[in-house]
Amino acid sequence: MFGIDSSELLLIAIVALVVIGPKELPGLLRTWGKWMAQMRGMAAEFRGHVDEMVRQSELDEVKKQLTDASTGVDLQALDPTKQIRSHIEEGMAEGDKAMADAKANLDNPLAEPESAPQVAAAEAPQISAEPASEPSPAAAAESPEEKPAKAAAE
Repeated sequence: MFGIDSSELLLIAIVALVVIGPKELPGLLRTWGKWMAQMRGMAAEFRGHVDEMVRQSELDEVKKQLTDASTGVDLQALDPTKQIRSHIEEGMAEGDKAMADAKANLDNPLAEPESAPQVAAAEAPQISAEPASEPSPAAAAESPEEKPAKAAAE
């Protein structure tokens, strides 16, 4: 402690006991302890003020860096609502185009759709020109219960 060895500290204590006396030594030590507590309190307060000044200067420095950096950055371009809105509008445009293509296909079913990939003739499904045969009115009039009975009878 302060470069004082234990033997030197013992010598100082003995001299203080002899010079001050055993009656007044406890009061002197109490007073000395109060002064030391006040000194430590003032040192802590000073250190707190210095730390506050350092924090304030760091905040000012960061604020200055942000203002300097913000001049080169377009904050309007970083708006997330604009980005979301643009993506939604792109999706709406694609949906409108798909809807227009679907309407065009309904209006003219024999025409090839523009956006559909061209299918080779070998891969295209074969469509017959003959209409499918429709069931006779007598077969359509039969109820579902009569069909199994008729099939069993044959």
